[in-house]
Amino acid sequence: MQIVTRIDEVKNLVRQLRRQGKTIGLVPTMGYLHEGHLTLMRWAKAEQDVVVATIFVNPLQFGPNEDFAVYPRDLDRDSKLAAAAGVDVLFAPPVEEMYPQGYENMLAFVDVRKITERLCGASRPGHFRGVATVVTKLFNIVEPDVAYFGQKDAQQVVVIRTMVRDLNMNVRIVTVPIVREPDGLAMSSRNVYLAPAERQAALVLSRALKLAKEKLDAGERSAAALIAAMRELIDREPLATIDYISVSDAATLEELDTVRAPALVALAVKIGRTRLIDNLLWEEKQHVSHAF
Repeated sequence: MQIVTRIDEVKNLVRQLRRQGKTIGLVPTMGYLHEGHLTLMRWAKAEQDVVVATIFVNPLQFGPNEDFAVYPRDLDRDSKLAAAAGVDVLFAPPVEEMYPQGYENMLAFVDVRKITERLCGASRPGHFRGVATVVTKLFNIVEPDVAYFGQKDAQQVVVIRTMVRDLNMNVRIVTVPIVREPDGLAMSSRNVYLAPAERQAALVLSRALKLAKEKLDAGERSAAALIAAMRELIDREPLATIDYISVSDAATLEELDTVRAPALVALAVKIGRTRLIDNLLWEEKQHVSHAF
C-alpha cells in the first residue's frame, strides 16, 4: 500500500492506473478506522481493481462548538488496518494541502438544498455543505469509478447521491449496510468517547430501532405512534438526551405521517456529551431491514 499526502501525487498515481485500464474505487473516511470502514474497503476491493481510501478530518463539516480539535486521529494505526483490508493507495493530506488558501477563506462551496436542512442538518448548520464540498474535491482529485459510503450516515448518502445526480458527476455511489458491535451498537469513531456506563446506555439507540422494526413488521403505519414508542423507550435511559427521531421517505427525507416503503427511521441521541446517530432502512415487501 502506498501512502500519499499530496494532491499532485495521488493524481499522478491515478493517471498511471487509468492508463493500465484499472477501475478505481474510493472510500472516503475521517480516519480512526473501525470495522465499518474496513467493511467498505473490503467491499470496494472485491468490486474494483484498485482501492483508494482517504483519511482526512475535514474542518469544513465541524461547527464551532464541535469536536474537530479532539476528533480521534491515529494514522499509523489506520494505515496498518487499511493495508490489511486491501487498500492500494491511502491518501492522507494535511488540512493545508486540501485548503491551501485556508479553509476559513474558502469562497466556493457545494450546497445541496432542502434535504440538508432536516435531521442532522437542523442541529448542525453548515455540516452538509462541508461534506458536499470535501467529497466533491475528493471526487475531482481521485476521479473514481465508484465511491463507497456507509448506511449509518444515511442523510450523508442521500446528500451525496443527490449531488452526483444533479451535477452529472461521473461516479457511481454504493451504499454498504451498517456494521454493528455484537450487542447492536452501530460502529462509530465517536464510540471511543463513551465511558463504560455511557457505552451501555448507548444501546438504547439500537433498541429503539429494533422496537420500530417490530412495530412496522406487525403492521403499524403511524409515524407518530412509532416516534412516541421510541421516545418513551429512550426517555427511560437517564444518560440519553434525544436530538431527533424521524420517520421519513428514504429517498427524499421528507417526513411521513403514514409510513410507506422504503422508509428511513433515523435518530440522533446524546449519550452524556457524545452525539450518536443510527437508523433503520425499512422495506415492506421483504419485511426486512438493513439495520439488524
